[in-house]
Amino acid sequence: MNAPRTRREFLAEVGRGMLVAAVGYETASELGLASTLTEETTDKLTFGSLEPLVCLMQETPVNRLLPTLVEQLRSGTDLRRLTAAAALANARTFGGEDYVGFHTMMALAPALHMAQELPAELQPLPVFKVLYRNTNRIQERGGRKEEVLHPVKPATLSEIRPGGEVLREAVRSKKVDAAERTFAALAQRSADDAFNDLLFAVQDNTEVHRVVLPHRAWDLLGLIGKEQAHTLLRQSVRYCVKAESWQHTATWDEPRTLLPKMLEDHKLLGRSPGDRKAEDSWVEQMSQTIFKSTPEQAAAAAAAALAEGMSPSDVGEAITLAANQLVLRDMGRTPRDEVPGKPLGSVHGDSIGVHATDSANAWRNMARVSNARNCFASLILGAYQVALDRTARGGDFLNWQPLPVARHLGEIKASDPDALLKEADEAIRGNLQAKASAVIHRYGELGHSPRPVLDLLLRYAVSEDGALHAEKFYRTVSEEFAATRAAFRWRHVVALARVTASEYGRPAAGIAEARALLKV
Repeated sequence: MNAPRTRREFLAEVGRGMLVAAVGYETASELGLASTLTEETTDKLTFGSLEPLVCLMQETPVNRLLPTLVEQLRSGTDLRRLTAAAALANARTFGGEDYVGFHTMMALAPALHMAQELPAELQPLPVFKVLYRNTNRIQERGGRKEEVLHPVKPATLSEIRPGGEVLREAVRSKKVDAAERTFAALAQRSADDAFNDLLFAVQDNTEVHRVVLPHRAWDLLGLIGKEQAHTLLRQSVRYCVKAESWQHTATWDEPRTLLPKMLEDHKLLGRSPGDRKAEDSWVEQMSQTIFKSTPEQAAAAAAAALAEGMSPSDVGEAITLAANQLVLRDMGRTPRDEVPGKPLGSVHGDSIGVHATDSANAWRNMARVSNARNCFASLILGAYQVALDRTARGGDFLNWQPLPVARHLGEIKASDPDALLKEADEAIRGNLQAKASAVIHRYGELGHSPRPVLDLLLRYAVSEDGALHAEKFYRTVSEEFAATRAAFRWRHVVALARVTASEYGRPAAGIAEARALLKV
């Protein structure tokens, strides 16, 4: 074990990292600073010209982080580069093995997407909010001396067996080094191939974080670049290995036998996805079938639709609409589930509906960017997971009625969009979930522009803590609203209004300081 650093050594290292980030890598090299850092970290994973900024994200004392980020912006470092550095700092520190850590990683790309929806002066807020959470957690967990990811030597792969199968076998063996070396070899090919190979291991189970983590990592590659695919995706490899050692439920291993059976029974292997477009009535009926069925029946329904040549986009739409019902029908946390920040009746954070919707969105998006086999597999498992979520955590979702309820709809007299927005804002601030849902439903029903509503809900997705899920769920809903047909798209925004009303009143750490520093 290495001897602990003295306070003087720690401060010197922090100072070097901040100075390198401030003056730039080339200038730092001329001064001898960058080479010093390299010499000190030869056994560590490093990131080229981004390394000084990555170190800054890990080492800057959290009470100095936001002023330092403002200085970075003023010196010309943009939000994309700051987010990229934070993602790499997160991956190197946690490796997908810390609950707050991997939730923070999953919030980074959504935060940057949110920034792009805001006026220029407000754009840093959602990013700074997540960067603050990121650095704070890194330091809570011991900072650089506790990094999880290190350089890994690629294994020698079989030339006969498919890479995904080899990786899945390594994960099932619960040997993290073997799995890491296998994936390192697979990642030498291409980012797309590595992603498709990774999904073989991911598809062994439908636990929410196992599903959403690779999707959000892939989303970040559009920001950071596919050359960092190995670093970001190996977090999922480690997560899957760790999950193999958990105490499993009776249904834990079911996807391992169910998925191959569905692919074979419906003759989907070796086929290309179809392009047969569905009418609204078909999507509505399929979503209800998935929602009401057993997990195996829901998977079979999706597989049959894909075998008939239905468009994966339309099957995915039905899956996300089924998951949306879990938000709209949820009776909220019971006394058994109540914890600080998540009171009785609340539905934000890791609620059944939020988890189910985020998972359905992940499966739908992974189906869109993966090969044919994984496209089919993702949608089959997406349907399976919605039905499983409806039953696995308790509740009588089939008999509970979805929001909005008739009483609240009857109380809404306004039709003017500004008046409705004011009423929705008051309901959110009063934590009135059902009323907020009803007002937004009526707003959409009247055909008003969606942007003002999204702006209202975006404001609170930025300001509120959201129990680690505010950014991710806002992004899920905004994506699904854009990808869902007009007849059903407002259901997603109604769900977001409900979750927003549930989470209001718990401001995010660092957000007030960020506003003060940015003078917004």
